[in-house]
Parts: sequence; structure tokens; C-alpha cells
Amino acid sequence: MSTFTLVAGGFAVDNLTLDSICGVRLYQRIEGYRFSIDSVLLAGFAKCSKGIRRVVDLGAGSGVVGLILAMRYPWTEVLLFEVQEGLSALAQRNVELNQLQQRVQVLKADASCVICDGYSDLIEGFDAVVSNPPFRKPGTGRISPYGERAIARHEIKLTLTDLIRTSVALLKNRGRFFMVYHPCRFSEVIYAMKGLLLEPKRVRFVHPDDNSEATMVLIEAVKGGGVELKVENPLFIYERDGVYTEEMAALYSG
Repeated sequence: MSTFTLVAGGFAVDNLTLDSICGVRLYQRIEGYRFSIDSVLLAGFAKCSKGIRRVVDLGAGSGVVGLILAMRYPWTEVLLFEVQEGLSALAQRNVELNQLQQRVQVLKADASCVICDGYSDLIEGFDAVVSNPPFRKPGTGRISPYGERAIARHEIKLTLTDLIRTSVALLKNRGRFFMVYHPCRFSEVIYAMKGLLLEPKRVRFVHPDDNSEATMVLIEAVKGGGVELKVENPLFIYERDGVYTEEMAALYSG
């Protein structure tokens, strides 16, 4: 019989933890890629109206963002797109754990090769794309010793241009693209989007508190949309005393 140990709000066994976030249960590796606060922020930012029926999560990892959206918006069907063998297997396990097999599928594939690798049935088939992509260029920052984390954080398998080009190919006309990224590359994101006919429509900067500069940016864009951009009020994660702000606490509770 396996021995379970309480770890980070869940139970650990066989090098996995079983955690709960926003109404979703999730297996994650103790030493490997694990979701962080940016996944929670992206899931809260990506609003799925009744017109959004088919959603794809590019670089889904263990499936956290796509699973939260599927749980939160029961009219959606979600495809979890993940290139890493271990993470895609974990995502499938998490789909089954949350009993979402009827509406959530996992595809182990390289997102940068969708256009040229025979996925014609997916082209222009989605109402929305969500992504929490790697934002560090190779050779910058410290690369994690664990392969899953390195690929999730650095552009080893998926570059920004490839991500946006693939997203445009997958989206229907007027489809929506949601991403979380680092503000230091914000201008690069906007330039790449506009060059591929993905028009930024909504931006929100995320700050640790009201006395700190932004450490993340949430972006919504529309394929073939008009030129009109809304910059929303900043989102603050913590109060000055280190407690989550009311808005952040609500995002975590789902």
C-alpha cells in the first residue's frame, strides 16, 4: 500500500501530489513542471461566453487551465495540446480524475508543427485559444535542471512567433486568443500579433501589490478584429500585509 504525505495542499504518492484548485483536482509531479499563479490568472481572465464552444489550450502542461475552463463553462469542449510525453499523460489522467472525458481531450503534439504536420481537421476549428507559454528566450535566466520545467519556461520547443502563428491557424475568424506573459516582452507580443492579423483587444497588467511594478500581463486578442484596445485596471495579487487581495482570493476559490 502506498503511503500518502500531505504536500502543498494535496497528497503526495509515487512522486506525484494530488492538489485542488478552482474546483479542479490535479495530479502534478513533485520534481517537474507545476502550475503557478499565472495559470489561475489566465483561467480567470479567459471569459468564455456562450458563443465560445470549442477551446484549445496550447502548451497545456498537466491541464490546469483547460480543465478549469471546462469545469467553469459547461458548454465548452476543450482540447489540451501538450508536446511533452509525461505531461500529456498526466493531463489525460487529470481529465479522467475530474470526469471530463466527454468534453476534454488531450493531444500529444508539437504546437509549432500544427500547420505542416497533417492537423488540417483542426485548422480554423476553434472559437478560442488559451496559452501560458514559455516566455524566456534560450540562454536567458537560469534553466531548470528538470526537463519539464525548462521546456515550460524557455522557448526550447515553442517560440512566441510559432505560438501566435499556430493560434491564428487554429482560430475561426473573430476567434479569441488569451495569454499570460511577461511584461518585458509586451511590445514584442503586440508586434507579433499585429503582423499575423491577431488584433489586441484587452490588456491587464498584474502587480504583486500596489507598490510594485508589473510582473505579468494578461492579453486578449481577436483574429481579424478592429483596432481598438482596452487597458483594464491593474490586478494586485497581495495587500501590503501579504494577504491575497479580495479579487485574487476570489480567483483561487473559483
